[in-house]
Amino acid sequence: MLRITGKGGGDSLIEMSPTESFSDDGNGYHQHASSSTGSLQQGQSESPLMPDVCVETCESLNTSLASLAPSDYSDSPRVRAHSLEQINSCTGIGKQKLSKDSVFFQDGVRRIDFVLSYVDDKDCEKKQERRRIYEANLEKAGLELETEDKSESEDGKTYFVKIHAPWEVLATYADVLKIKVPFKVSDIPDDREIPMNWLSTPFRLPKSIMNPEPDYFTAPFSKSKSDFFLIDNQDTFFPPSTRNRIVYYILSRCLYVSEECGDKKGIKRLLNNGSYTSAFPLHDSRYWTKSKDANCESERYDLYKHWARFLCFFKEQPINRIRQYYGEKIGIYFAWLGFYTEMLLFAAVVGTICFTYGFLTYDDNEWSKEICSEEIGGKIVMCPLCDKKCSYWKLNTTCNSSWQSHLFDNVATVFFAIFMGIWVTLFLEFWKRRQARLEYEWDLVDFEEEQQQLQLRPEYETRCTKSKENPITKEMEPYLPVTSKCARSCLSGATVLLWISLIIACIIGVIAYRLAVYAAFASFMKDSPTNHLEVVGPYITPQLATSVTASCINFVIIMILNLMYEKVAIWITDMEIPKTHLEYENKLTVKMFLFQFVNYYSSCFYVAFFKGKFVGYPGKYAYMFGSNLRNEECDPGGCLIELTTQLVIVMTGKQVWGNIQEALLPWVMNWWGSRKARSHPESLYSRWEQDHDLQSFGQLGLFYEYLEMVIQFGFITLFVASFPLAPLLALFNNIIEIRVDAWKLTTQFRRPVAAKAHSIGAWEEILNGMAVLSVVTNAFIVAFTSDMMPRLVYMYAYQPQGEMNMKGYINNSLSVFNVSEFQDSSRPEEAENPMWFNVTTCRYRDYRYPPGHEKQYSHTMQFWHILAAKLAFIIIMEHVVFLVKYFVAWLIPDVPSDVRARVKRERFLVQEYLHNYEVEKLKMQLSQQGNKECTCTPMIYPTLPKHEVLSEVL
Repeated sequence: MLRITGKGGGDSLIEMSPTESFSDDGNGYHQHASSSTGSLQQGQSESPLMPDVCVETCESLNTSLASLAPSDYSDSPRVRAHSLEQINSCTGIGKQKLSKDSVFFQDGVRRIDFVLSYVDDKDCEKKQERRRIYEANLEKAGLELETEDKSESEDGKTYFVKIHAPWEVLATYADVLKIKVPFKVSDIPDDREIPMNWLSTPFRLPKSIMNPEPDYFTAPFSKSKSDFFLIDNQDTFFPPSTRNRIVYYILSRCLYVSEECGDKKGIKRLLNNGSYTSAFPLHDSRYWTKSKDANCESERYDLYKHWARFLCFFKEQPINRIRQYYGEKIGIYFAWLGFYTEMLLFAAVVGTICFTYGFLTYDDNEWSKEICSEEIGGKIVMCPLCDKKCSYWKLNTTCNSSWQSHLFDNVATVFFAIFMGIWVTLFLEFWKRRQARLEYEWDLVDFEEEQQQLQLRPEYETRCTKSKENPITKEMEPYLPVTSKCARSCLSGATVLLWISLIIACIIGVIAYRLAVYAAFASFMKDSPTNHLEVVGPYITPQLATSVTASCINFVIIMILNLMYEKVAIWITDMEIPKTHLEYENKLTVKMFLFQFVNYYSSCFYVAFFKGKFVGYPGKYAYMFGSNLRNEECDPGGCLIELTTQLVIVMTGKQVWGNIQEALLPWVMNWWGSRKARSHPESLYSRWEQDHDLQSFGQLGLFYEYLEMVIQFGFITLFVASFPLAPLLALFNNIIEIRVDAWKLTTQFRRPVAAKAHSIGAWEEILNGMAVLSVVTNAFIVAFTSDMMPRLVYMYAYQPQGEMNMKGYINNSLSVFNVSEFQDSSRPEEAENPMWFNVTTCRYRDYRYPPGHEKQYSHTMQFWHILAAKLAFIIIMEHVVFLVKYFVAWLIPDVPSDVRARVKRERFLVQEYLHNYEVEKLKMQLSQQGNKECTCTPMIYPTLPKHEVLSEVL
């Protein structure tokens, strides 16, 4: 019988009547009101090995404990420990008798679905009262509790509250949450054939690991139609991931104060105020060996053996088993990461071919030959690169950097930039198809975000004091006034802008460092001993030293700001009070990505599009903000090689540091936290204590994994024209990243609470935006950062002999300046001039008329031709790539045809089977009424306890 209780709005729990108990033949035990004491069943206490007096004593203990009110013992360690000790002494069941991998209550029957831990503080009665009320409310919701006394724990201080959800609770909340369960074995054969399938045999895992369960047709669970579904065993019908998800839903919405004291609820707040120290579901076994308990699935061991070990790096991932153990949200992350890594293989191969092309055409590089020759480069005197401290220099001193630049700045660069624009479209389109297949296989086809939005965040329900009527449900629900929402959003936006401005200020500081120290490097490296080193001496130049040190400083600033901003982003997102978990994640995702985008990419944007573009010319240099710091010029080999250097340092530095941090930090913290347990016998180290000593994965653990990969995605798409090997580096990193993530999740972290997700969420839109932006940035890099356009214009329009070659290009690309026209503020000091200096002119990179010309030092017509060619190239490349992108996106359907057919088949069967079920049910009812034998609704369990259901659930 149902009755409406509560105040409406946020209260959404279902209360089980404490006055009634129910028998569950499937589980073979009777539910008592004293479940939190860990009492054993009477049927369990009987044993031929036990004296009758012990049986009677144990039964009397159970009876006496059951008669206690929750307030008498729910938070009294003394009573619990004394009673449990007497029971265990009679039954012989204690910590020493249980397997250390046991995931069951002490009766060995009821499975532990969740564990809470706390350290009893005798001086803090508030915490004790909160725990007493909270645990009593959990029992009212139907959960069964069993407490391990602190004397049983390794540190002698920690209590563990084990939670079990009986069938009645699971069935009720599975109905509320519309969890899909099987009702018929699928009759659609999997006839997909993969071409050349035999080639992939070494990379495949056994079918028992890849597909642990047969394929079923599923439908949302309905408690009133329990016999419609394939329920063979109630204990195993709902997998552990679904069980812990349901329990966490209850924990998040249970009050820990009396109703007259307010609306304070949820395990999160209890963790924050220290009432509990942790809350987590259990792993089902140790990761390095199977559980000795036959009832334990040992899925953790299977995942470690076939997935988390680095020796499995070449094997496919057991995505279905990951989803089964950790839930859909984590499963879809690893599916996306694996698919992204597979697609990187094609980009890495093409990028390596382009780099190899640059290496093989090394000797055909005509302009580098001219720079390195004594007849041309040895006779060209270049103007100083900085004021006062820099001297004149000969062009052939940049011979090595010119050769290096050719490896990345060649014709293949244009092809690779166009290829990556198409590759990123193929990646996103094929991922949509892969995602659609997973949605069907994981029963997420009808999973709507709106369904999740009905599940308000407990923090939103608590902090919103005003209520209004929902126009759809006509129920009162909490809401945040528009004025408060606007004020919070404005403050949040201002905070984000402030931090982005801080990043830009730091970047300007790094630029000022580059300008200030270049002169210093040029001065003291002139006579440096490194110049005499045979192998590396020619490569150590002031430009290289400035670029490398500035990049390293920039990387350190990036990491420091990143650590600081993470806390700020979470704080301002909490301040906005998002309504749902989905809204919370989307808001945090946008804030973090905007910051990270500016943080990681600003230095690359500066080198690619600003450095060397606004320097002026000798005699009229441009200075930074009117200071005495002259704007930075590009390396004599071109700005592209500097962009490559910047990209390699930031990208590889972030990836190496990230993997070390991800793998090493949790391991060290776990080693330190469990050091006491290593001195005790292994048989006493229980499953909940082992997991308690692990690190908490946290609600945002997966968020940081996505963020790391999306930032990497930006590096290999936005600036890939400058470094064709970037996809190859990303491929190697991701192969390691998959196994590091798997290893730490399986071995170093507590089991996360399972959560559903039918896609990668807001990250998909971010990837789409970066894909469009990457076409623009790569077009500008090829046009303005590389020397591709000036070379092509020279070869086709300005080659003196009219031949299709690059002879004379260097002399054509350098303008002339009269050294007597230097201003005193920029003229090199006499002591800095080299011994061979005895010239009247110097050369610089630009297209300007020579001194004595009527338009001296103004741009030549060739400059405007090159500019027009650059703009034309950008327009043509963008239109071609975008046209191909949209054509490919239109050509490839988002949902495979076989998946679409399966979805239609399943919907048809659900309707047909439900119709037949209702008809048979009606016939049975009419037959029973006609015979006046029974008037009850035919169900598996005709006798159910009374419920108190709140209006929101209905």
